[in-house]
Amino acid sequence: MNGVRSTEPPRRVSIQGISGSGKTTLGRELARRLGLRHLETDALVHGPNWTETPDAELRALVSEVIRDDRWVIDSDYRRKLGTLVLEHADTAVWLDLPLHLCLRRLWSRTARRIRGDERLWNDNAESWRTALVGWDSLFVYAIRKYYAQRRTLPRLFAQPQLAHLKVVRLRSPGEVSRWLNRLGDESGRPPQS
Repeated sequence: MNGVRSTEPPRRVSIQGISGSGKTTLGRELARRLGLRHLETDALVHGPNWTETPDAELRALVSEVIRDDRWVIDSDYRRKLGTLVLEHADTAVWLDLPLHLCLRRLWSRTARRIRGDERLWNDNAESWRTALVGWDSLFVYAIRKYYAQRRTLPRLFAQPQLAHLKVVRLRSPGEVSRWLNRLGDESGRPPQS
């Protein structure tokens, strides 16, 4: 599962990982380098006042994107969409970075957003309460998801309907950089060494 090499660059990518692992950052960079459409699913899921988009509506919106032949989707919201994104992807990138690193990144990002009153999707804003308090708070959810993914993703990727996937499991920022550099850039620049 780790270090998959291919001469063919990915065209339909699903990025897996917990909050703070770098899904959106990687998605944007892949889109830039490979000329792919990028979808940050949080922008579709979180409506005004943090209301969640109904599952059927979300499925329709995501289905429009996956009809295209070139895309990268960060986070696939399996609890709402099942394996829809993975079934249409050719590559799954699992950002399995150390928990302490993801939490440090999450803390920096969350503090910056709250202090700067940074607006997110549909004019939503994070708060210390939603970040830190309760079972579904951002940090508790990230920790729960970290351990859940380590149990469930290997089994999920082994399912017959996902046998077509190239799975790339990246466990450090260095591995992420090396993998990206091997891909090169659609602009014609050669991969960095």
